[in-house]
Amino acid sequence: MNGRRLRAHMLAVASLALAGFATAAACTAAVADTLEWALVQAYQNNPSLNAQRAALRATDENVPQALSGYRPKLSVTSTDGYAYASTLSESVNQQVFPNSVTYSNIAKDMGQRGYGATATETLFNGFQTANKTRQAESQVMGARETLRVTEQQVLLDAATAYMNLLRDEAILDLNRSNVEVLTEQLKQTRDRFNVGEVTRTDVAQAESRLAAGRSALLGAQSNYVTSQANYRRVIGVDPGKLSPGTPVDRLSPATLPVAITEGENQSPSVLAAQYGVDIAELAVKISEGALYPNLSLTASAAKEYSPLYNVLKQTTASVLGTITIPIYQGGAEYSAIRQSKETVGQQRLNLDINRDQARATVVQSWGQLDAAKAQIEATTAQVNAAEIALNGVREEARVGQRTTLDVLNAQQELVNARVALVTAQHDRVVASYTLLAAVGGLSMQHLGLNVLIYDPQVHYQQVRDAWIGVRGPDGR
Repeated sequence: MNGRRLRAHMLAVASLALAGFATAAACTAAVADTLEWALVQAYQNNPSLNAQRAALRATDENVPQALSGYRPKLSVTSTDGYAYASTLSESVNQQVFPNSVTYSNIAKDMGQRGYGATATETLFNGFQTANKTRQAESQVMGARETLRVTEQQVLLDAATAYMNLLRDEAILDLNRSNVEVLTEQLKQTRDRFNVGEVTRTDVAQAESRLAAGRSALLGAQSNYVTSQANYRRVIGVDPGKLSPGTPVDRLSPATLPVAITEGENQSPSVLAAQYGVDIAELAVKISEGALYPNLSLTASAAKEYSPLYNVLKQTTASVLGTITIPIYQGGAEYSAIRQSKETVGQQRLNLDINRDQARATVVQSWGQLDAAKAQIEATTAQVNAAEIALNGVREEARVGQRTTLDVLNAQQELVNARVALVTAQHDRVVASYTLLAAVGGLSMQHLGLNVLIYDPQVHYQQVRDAWIGVRGPDGR
């Protein structure tokens, strides 16, 4: 009776660990952490994700910096101090003969001061300002896709960490229950040895299997502690009681060809690489702008007191247009153009690499998901068969048709089958999230979770047309 009760306990533990059962989720959702809750915590607290958001906000500032090329540059000057002037002059009197020469030396200390203002506006610079603005906008869009890459990776890591902890907790419970069953088995074997039903060899076999079970239990405890630490690192909070997770492959494309197409066109890595090509092409145009004439307009006004000897005050004002036509500047501008063109070629190759990688990731994730589904069916059948086999071997052992080793082997096969089933359920959920990330759909919006979505457009609009100010929109 004790053996049957322990085997029933092990079956209950394994059933609660299976990640796909909606009935178990309904029973534990009110008192346990859910996978969706863990994803929300990672989305809000993960430092890698928050650091990438800060990097995007820094990239937003490239746009107002580029737009500053359209705006005038204003400056004011003020001078105040003393100057010393010494003048030696000569005068010739030609009215007399011979001519007489008179020398005079005049020295004077002067207090000089003045102030002025200058405004400069660039009218034409080879379209460099326009191209720099477009390049900065492409940099912002590329940085947003890089943020999506980080966001998807963080959410995938969070789902994986959650399911790893859930799996390792279930395996720990299975090994703990296995040790209890083996302890009971050893007790029964010793009792039978005392009455002469079995030999000392049977007792040694039971003792050996119990020692192996305890060793496996210690390994499971180590894996569980490691998963707890990784959960805290990724999600940002300590784990509580976890409820089963559910797969999300319902949100992914229904067929592999459609999934490949979405992966090649919507993967944030691919989109970021596309913006990288745009940035490189605009860099070529910016470099070519150095060969064009530069036209600027400068207005200035100044007032100076005692600027020169015998001059008490002087006021000047001017509006000047300046055109600069580059002829030859050492060849650096031509080298920069050639360099930019090579960078364009590199970025186009990077785009091809990212497309190929996206396709490979989709195909791999699709295969892993299909394999996990098949493994669940196979291991479920394996568990059922192992339970029947264990019951049969136990009954046969009671009548002397099976040895103690046969019972121990059947017990171990059942434990292995239940561990394999828990692992397959874990792989099923993780593979579904991996596939969703591969097609570019792993986002809080797509998952439909109740959380305040970070909108990068808000900060961008706040700083894009800011002419002055050293504080950010958050007041820092």
